[in-house]
Amino acid sequence: MMASGIRVDADSLERFASSLFQAAGVPLEEADLVSSSLVGSNLRGHDSHGVVRIPRYLPLLDTGELVAAADLVVQSETPAMICADAAFGFGMVQMTRLIERLEAKVDVLGVACGTLVRCGHVGRVGEWAEAVATRGRAALVTVNDNGVLKCVAPPGGTEPTVSTNPIAIGVPTSDQPLVVDISTSVVANGKVLVQHVAGQQCPEGWLIDADGNPTTDPAVRFSDPRGTILPMGDYKGFGLSLLLDILVGGLSGGSCPPAADGAPGTNNVLLVVWDPERFAGTGHFLGEADKLIEFVRGVNRKPGVDAIRLAGDRSAATMAERLAEGVPLDSGTWASLCETGRGLGVDPPTTRTPA
Repeated sequence: MMASGIRVDADSLERFASSLFQAAGVPLEEADLVSSSLVGSNLRGHDSHGVVRIPRYLPLLDTGELVAAADLVVQSETPAMICADAAFGFGMVQMTRLIERLEAKVDVLGVACGTLVRCGHVGRVGEWAEAVATRGRAALVTVNDNGVLKCVAPPGGTEPTVSTNPIAIGVPTSDQPLVVDISTSVVANGKVLVQHVAGQQCPEGWLIDADGNPTTDPAVRFSDPRGTILPMGDYKGFGLSLLLDILVGGLSGGSCPPAADGAPGTNNVLLVVWDPERFAGTGHFLGEADKLIEFVRGVNRKPGVDAIRLAGDRSAATMAERLAEGVPLDSGTWASLCETGRGLGVDPPTTRTPA
């Protein structure tokens, strides 16, 4: 589904991204962290949460909807929880800080929960579940968009009412962490954005227009009146989305739809972390996780299926391919990045394939 374009070495793309942020006034450490997260999403095949976001992040620095070098302001804290204001800071930066604060609590209590309000876009929520699981803990992460970004209609409706409200759960195993990262809609809004920027149609079953008619045109998400993304699993996905929205908006101090006029379109975050050692023990947890994974992978397969694929398998294969051959970027995304660079006096890196 990638339009014709170019490939860029991952390291070069990450340096270019960091240079763009630094030229816009973002401190080096934050610029590097955000760039690593974005390119990491591209490497894993999640281009909707990759560098396509940069031309959309940078103008927010001028409007104050995104703030470089923002503090993490604690609003409420107990030994088991923390409720913090991200103060419009970069989501990747504030999520890193929140995880560090919760890890210290989990060391003592075995479980901890944290929220963020007024947080910049956190990127791929699975990144944060994986970051926790890599340390031997289990995590649940979910976000909403403060009631502002409404892009999913309820079953039977034509008007978007909630965001895509993603949820990620990550657990440690004896091998790599197992992470499931899904939106509660049939597709993330960012994937529709990627198709729109690339000038491509969406697959059938993603969208309906403002009259409720099925469409493959991503432009309906950016027109007035707006079309809508369909919920995952009809009523089941929409019901899950509602509960996640209430949990995140209600616990963080943020908003659920409909937001008040002028409310910022930031992320609100809910993160829960568990230490298996403080429950039935890490050994038991890993043993059960490994046993289940081995059992599932070993079931009889349909003709033509060479392996049972689990969450993360495709991303790992994509990452290996893109590290070797470069990160593919469609011509629309690359043109937007180059234009952004020209405006900031930052030269783009050499590409592997002519644009």
